Amino acid sequence: MSSTTATSTNSTAANPAAATSTANPAAAIPAPDSAITIGVDIGGTKIAAGAVTADGTILERLRVPTPTESGAAIAAAVSDLVRRLTSNLGTPASSATPATSSVTPASTPTAVGIGSAGFVGADRNTISFGPNNPWHGERLGSLVSEGTGLPVVVENDANAAAWGEYRFGAAAGSRSAVVVTLGTGVGGGVILDGQLIRGANGFAGEIGYITLSENGPLCGCGRRGCWDMMGSGRALIRYATDRLAANPAAGRRVLELSGVTEPLAEIPTPSPIKGTAITAAATEGDPLALGAFADLGHWNTRGIATLVAMVDPEVVVLAGGVAEAGRVVLDPVVAGLPAELPATEFRTLPSVRLATLGNDAGLVGAADLARSALAR
Repeated sequence: MSSTTATSTNSTAANPAAATSTANPAAAIPAPDSAITIGVDIGGTKIAAGAVTADGTILERLRVPTPTESGAAIAAAVSDLVRRLTSNLGTPASSATPATSSVTPASTPTAVGIGSAGFVGADRNTISFGPNNPWHGERLGSLVSEGTGLPVVVENDANAAAWGEYRFGAAAGSRSAVVVTLGTGVGGGVILDGQLIRGANGFAGEIGYITLSENGPLCGCGRRGCWDMMGSGRALIRYATDRLAANPAAGRRVLELSGVTEPLAEIPTPSPIKGTAITAAATEGDPLALGAFADLGHWNTRGIATLVAMVDPEVVVLAGGVAEAGRVVLDPVVAGLPAELPATEFRTLPSVRLATLGNDAGLVGAADLARSALAR
């Protein structure tokens, strides 16, 4: 793994908004019926791992850069994080664990859940392909289990985040939910009657590849107008750039917030506009920024309506970096959804909400999925 030193912090809750700057001493020793599992979120640039209780509380967390050389190197880094977290809780977990230990079972991690982008097989062990990491059919679960001595469950990262929001976040208390993750791309997860829908091969929930516009931009998958290209952070920048090209004077504030101080004779590629600038300008009421969010909302509403028509969820959660913009993302969907669905006078529309767990959703969800698998 990378020689870079990991950072370690404590948190009192899965929801960052509820966390304080100091550790919760009472959370250090959970009740015997609150088994600890370790959740791992593998990203393109970093791996985050945390020890999580049955109520979603994160006791301890670590983070390291993601190795880029191979899937085996990523597995080794994850195994090291798990061992270090276990040691921090007071248990020297590894194949060399002493036969005698003073550590109570309540403080001993019982399983590991890993979330990673890519195609995770129905065996919940193998990753056949990943867009950001060097996965080539590695049996990630087996490798980490061998390195830690713990049972391991592997899940698609969007599914893990969806499960986290369903169990402990915005959809807690519901029986069915769709979580739509709006980031650089679009991902999601579907929970029906308390079950995460994985599909025959484990690839369900890849909502970013739903076609919304046959004449839309070319997607990395080779098709045009995928939700990934119409409702993501990249799409938001494209909509703002198109509006800037049509009316340069209207883009002055967005360009200023993007760090562009000189007038543009023409718009360069890639666009100089930043997503954070569009959000900031929209909160100020800037017409161009609000128009870009309206364009985004139109396509996200159409995609969400497709999911609602298919699975009839109780709750729809908007998650990811784009959704952190708040009401400018949520309100167009809430307002536009009835017009995109048939027979609304005879049906109950789902509650559309913003996610609450932030970046912890995947880690907490993966840990809870490992706990659920262990209980079966």
